[in-house]
Amino acid sequence: MILLQLFFTFFKIGTFAFGGGYGMLSFMIDECLAHNWLTMEELLNFIAVAESMPGPIAIDMATFIGSSKGGFLGALLSVIAVISVSFIVMLLIAKFFKKFSHNNWIRKILNCVQPVVIGIILATGTNFLISTVFNISTYNSSFLFSWKAALILGILTITTLAFKIFKKSPSPILLIIISGILGFIIF
Repeated sequence: MILLQLFFTFFKIGTFAFGGGYGMLSFMIDECLAHNWLTMEELLNFIAVAESMPGPIAIDMATFIGSSKGGFLGALLSVIAVISVSFIVMLLIAKFFKKFSHNNWIRKILNCVQPVVIGIILATGTNFLISTVFNISTYNSSFLFSWKAALILGILTITTLAFKIFKKSPSPILLIIISGILGFIIF
């Protein structure tokens, strides 16, 4: 029963989520909370680990969630479900894109989807910020400021801004390593 639930839930996420892995995160969080599979704290921990792992975050999250609820088979089914629709769509797009890429309707559709994807990703990031720094996971949660999370966020922001002053982008690997070290020291 749980294996079918995992498959259909992740198939739904893979079918209706736009914007790649980060666009899928809010759907994954909503579904996991709705099914009472994981708590918000567990999800945030999974996201932190998935962020530091190689590979797409949506696949890492599907693997973690599927494994926690259904073992190896749950992980396998969750990953297959979350990527199947994207895989099929990408095959079709690869086959026909060159033929239709100059079509005005296709361009208009892609131009309309881009701001929506940005909005979904920003909403997900804002949700993580509120959940982590202010420890608010639901509307009726009590407000509890986490100075530790705010300190790490501040140090990472200052590091990023310091790189930007020299017109460089910080390596994500460097930021992950700094985050890990700070998390270990502070928490």
